[in-house]
Order: sequence, then C-alpha cells, then structure tokens
Amino acid sequence: MTERREPAEVGKSGTAAILAATQQAAQPAAQQAAQPAARPTTKPPGTQQATALPGVWRLGIASGALEVKAFFRDKMAVAFIFGLPSILLVLLGSIFGGQAAAHGVTVGQLFTAGMIAGGIMSTSFQYLAISIATERENGMLKRLSGTPMPRAAYFAGKFVQVLMCTVAETVLLMAVGIIFYHLHLPTSPGRWWTFAWVFLLGSATCALLGIAASSVPRSAASAAPVITLPFTVLNFISGVYVPFNDIPHWMQVLGSFFPLKWMAQGMRSVFLPTGADALETAHAWEHGRTALVLVIWLAAGLVLCAKTFRWQSRN
Repeated sequence: MTERREPAEVGKSGTAAILAATQQAAQPAAQQAAQPAARPTTKPPGTQQATALPGVWRLGIASGALEVKAFFRDKMAVAFIFGLPSILLVLLGSIFGGQAAAHGVTVGQLFTAGMIAGGIMSTSFQYLAISIATERENGMLKRLSGTPMPRAAYFAGKFVQVLMCTVAETVLLMAVGIIFYHLHLPTSPGRWWTFAWVFLLGSATCALLGIAASSVPRSAASAAPVITLPFTVLNFISGVYVPFNDIPHWMQVLGSFFPLKWMAQGMRSVFLPTGADALETAHAWEHGRTALVLVIWLAAGLVLCAKTFRWQSRN
C-alpha cells in the first residue's frame, strides 16, 4: 500500500529536516542538564562541555539548501510554481508572439520581460505564502519555535531558497525567450545593473510579502486558492499576462499601486531595445519611481511580517 501524502505538503521536507537536525544538536546539552549533580572534576583544557549550535547564518544556509531540495522534489511545486510561468509564456507567445508591438518590439518579447517579473513573484510570494501556511497548520512552526534554533535562521533559510529558485526561474524564462521570441540579453553594464537591483529588490519585497500573507489563510487547504487568486489578478493588471497598454485605464491605475507592475516595467527596460520606453504609459522607464515603489513595499513587508507572523495556527 502506498503512503498517503498530505495535499498541501509544499516546503514541508526542508523545514522538517532542519528541525530534526536542530533537535539532534541540542540533545547533548539537554542530556547533560538532566544528569544529577556530581563532584566537580578537573578536565583538560579545551575539553568541550556541551555541543554548541551552529550560528544563524550557517543554520540559515543549511536550511535554505534543504528547502531548495524539497522544492524541486515536490512535483506540485515544480509544476504549478516553477513550471507554470514558462508554460504560459510558450502558450501566450505562440498565440500573440508574432505580432509587432512597435519600435521593433514583438509581443513575445513583451511577454518574456513581463513573465520574468511574474516568475520572480511566483517563486517568492506565492510559494512562501502557501508553504509557510502549510507548515504552520502541521505544527512544524510551533515545534521549531520551541527548539534552540534561532528564529532568524528559519527566515534566512527561506530567503536562501527564494534566491536560488528565482535565479533558476529567471534563467529558464530567459532561455525560453531567447529560443522562441528572439529575446536579446543586455549588452551594456548599465542594463545589467538595472537587472540586478530590480531582481534583488523585487525578490526581497515579494518574499517578505509572502511571509506576511501566509497568516491570511485559515487552513492549509485554503492557502492555495486564497493566495493564488490575488496573485493571478495582479498578473493581469500589471502587464504580465496582457501588455500593460492594452488593459483599461482604471486597471493601469490599480496595478500601479502594487510592486509587480514596477518589476515588470523594470525588466522591460532591461530586455527591450532602445526606444521601447515609448510603449510605456509615461513614455519613460521611470527607474527612480520603480526603486521608490519597491523600497516602500519592502518596508511595508517588514512591518507586516513583524505584526502578523504567527508560529502556531489559530486553531
């Protein structure tokens, strides 16, 4: 008989493994504390009296490596979180990719640049919100908070996992764009610098918002629909699934309040040729405003995490 797997087990294995490792490292100290008092004895210099836990960064990196392995071993996560942006890019590009947008830009190239931003948010915001909500309901976060492992190491591991997965997602989407839609990689250091800060700011912002949003679902079963619905809406009103100029004005205004629109615009400024900024509503790339909006959302994400994150379920 095959073992039954929980329907929302995304991210469980990585946290479970680091939890077990932390408890194992803490056992010698706990056993020593439980022993009855004995006569003081003289021990040679340098003798270790108790096993010390690794530092926050070492635990965070180890946790992140385990989280990455768990992510890519989970078929549902790979299919719907990691693989879906590439599948949608191929489908949408096949339908509209040959159409010319203007200024030597095809709709396929517009889709690719926007989908890179959507892929970053998918592997950070969407995945973290669903996986942490699942870990909370399974009681894993409660058990983790009771171990000697520093709580900061848990979040450090999540950020390591987000960084690794978003890099892989971005490389995959760029490869699809190059192969199918004649996307050109940047040739100037300035564009690569723009790519770097948009990528890092966007990933950090979406990761923090995902951690904060993980407290919204009331159960692991409701986490996927509760998180996926607003994420899908954002993709439509932010220039990811539909070119930004083709959506109604009120949707453009609404999308401008959220970070995904500015991440997509920043990626378009990196991958589209000179003069393509005329396709934007402001007829400019607005790098300064993009950075400002992302920094504001980054700060908001930090505040929301501090105010809303819970280590145990409401139930």
